[in-house]
Amino acid sequence: MDCNNTHLQQMLAENDRRHRASMEAYNPATGLGCYGSRQDVTIADAPIPLQHIPRQMLSDCHWAALLAQDGSIDTFITKRLHKRPSKRLRSDIWSLWIKERIRYDFEFWTAMFVKIKDKLGPNDIPFILNRPQRRYVAMLEQQRTGNKPIRVIMLKARQWGGSTVTQIYMAWLQLVHLRNWNSIICAHLKDAAANIRGMYTKLLNNYPAWLLNSSEPPHFQPFERTSNTSYIAQRGCKITICSSESPESVRGSDAAMAHLSEAAFWSNTPAHTPESLIRSIYGSIALLPYSMVVIESTANGTGGYFHREYIRARRGESDKEAIFVPWYEIEMYALPIDNAEEFAASLNKYERWLWEKGATLEAIAWYRTKLREYAQHTDMMAEYPSDENEAFAYSGERIFDPVAVQRLRSNCSRPIAVGDIAGSQLTGRYALSDIHFIEEQQGLLQIWQMPILDKTMRNRYIVAVDVGGRSRKADYSVIAVFDRIGMLTSDTVELVAQWRGHIDHDLLAWKAAQIATFYNKALLVIESNTLETSCDDTRSTYILDTIADYYNNLYARQASGDEINLSTPTRWGFHMNRSTKSTLVNTMINALRNNLYIEHDECACHEFDVFERKPNGSFGAQEGEHDDILITRCIGFYIAQQEPFNIVHYNRNNRSIPINEASF
Repeated sequence: MDCNNTHLQQMLAENDRRHRASMEAYNPATGLGCYGSRQDVTIADAPIPLQHIPRQMLSDCHWAALLAQDGSIDTFITKRLHKRPSKRLRSDIWSLWIKERIRYDFEFWTAMFVKIKDKLGPNDIPFILNRPQRRYVAMLEQQRTGNKPIRVIMLKARQWGGSTVTQIYMAWLQLVHLRNWNSIICAHLKDAAANIRGMYTKLLNNYPAWLLNSSEPPHFQPFERTSNTSYIAQRGCKITICSSESPESVRGSDAAMAHLSEAAFWSNTPAHTPESLIRSIYGSIALLPYSMVVIESTANGTGGYFHREYIRARRGESDKEAIFVPWYEIEMYALPIDNAEEFAASLNKYERWLWEKGATLEAIAWYRTKLREYAQHTDMMAEYPSDENEAFAYSGERIFDPVAVQRLRSNCSRPIAVGDIAGSQLTGRYALSDIHFIEEQQGLLQIWQMPILDKTMRNRYIVAVDVGGRSRKADYSVIAVFDRIGMLTSDTVELVAQWRGHIDHDLLAWKAAQIATFYNKALLVIESNTLETSCDDTRSTYILDTIADYYNNLYARQASGDEINLSTPTRWGFHMNRSTKSTLVNTMINALRNNLYIEHDECACHEFDVFERKPNGSFGAQEGEHDDILITRCIGFYIAQQEPFNIVHYNRNNRSIPINEASF
């Protein structure tokens, strides 16, 4: 069997595995396949004899644990209640069990007691979560059960029901968990907010009164003759709707939850901005467990409030957790294939990227067919995005091959240590003495590999620095450490550590020197043009000259800075201009294409994804994004390839002798 055929057979086997994974048994009535740690419970005479019950329910509720232990309602009545079993008692015990279970099991509650409109037909059907909805609910439940305020920002794709499950989850908190727990629904248009509340109305129309210990079915009633606020008397909770066009109705409200829908399309005028409206809503919601704010929207270009907030959350800089569901996770987007092997062999470059992302061959077949409806592929990407970048549909030309970036992600992982490097002093003569690592949970230095003391190799490590701004709104400064040991056998360069933050420029230079010292006195390459433009030339020279007085392995260049040239240097630092930037980027494109670079930071991969060629031909990040991490990768890899390093051995007198000097 040749290599191509072997690869195709491996693809077909993986495709079968993906199908099996997507069809894993799921039964929310019993709890099979549902979120959380569960315990199998058999109650032989119950309407649902075998159940997979959340362990927390059995831990919190003593009588439920006893019933599970007894394995029979009749046994429980006789043994625990000391009564004779009867139809009424059995029904009461089962009802109590249901009321207890719905407090811990959202998926059970929706399947048994919530009705929604069927997207594929005219009837109302039980709300059984699809796979993307289950992933989203797992995120909500992790925050809720962790006693954290629930905060999410959702980038929506078509037809997976993200808005529906958001509203119904909020209804669960109001109907099952908490009384007087008020909520706000705000959309770009009031009719859109009313449609979301309509889901809640349908839920109440089908909701059993006995779950609320009431003889009267629950329903919405006007609150003090207001048209925009409804009230559920049995739970004492209010639901207020508004639009971004008329936000006054929510000012001063006492809401505990907010569902903010289609935020990318909210009015943005001098009188009403998305930021000011969301601030006013946030101001009414306390940072309490079970409080909930979900901002959700389909994308509407880049640079707006929603795009900025989503990117902040994606980077971990926000109070919100980001979620995006690509089209290929949605079950309905798939078509049968007559000859899977032949189809797999026919995949083009983009389709192979979809395969690497996790799409099945059947999903790719649907995409290929659907694409014929669109004159431009970018139009299809906007309607059915495969990742966040396609969803926001930026206008530039993507620089780095998405397949190569996806391959880069395969090595991303959590750092083995987080903290900072320190010396005897912050700056000056003793800043580079007593260099040591301090472990701090909130530290700015992430380490994937500690320095390896290697006396046989000079400049094994390279430290590249991209200089940012001092304020929190400015670009970040980044210090990245690269290991060149892989170049001896496979030409690979590997990121091993990164510092990222905001800091004064002189302190940044000393911090970089400390990190370089920690990594075997690494070759320190500081991007200098930011220093040269933000400081006067004398001060920028002073900063680097001062470092060079105490750190003797600082990279330097020719005085002109017009060309990348590693001949006799006269000026400290690496100068970035249009010419050198183009060389760096093209070198990194080749590195990713040929698998010569190993990355460990997911944020770096994201920056590779959003780096583009602008309409004027320049390179840079998509609007609202950063490229500071990526620039350090480009500088570090280029210097790793260009700068010579020595391999040495030791004679009997322990004196180092160069074996060879190779220019890479």
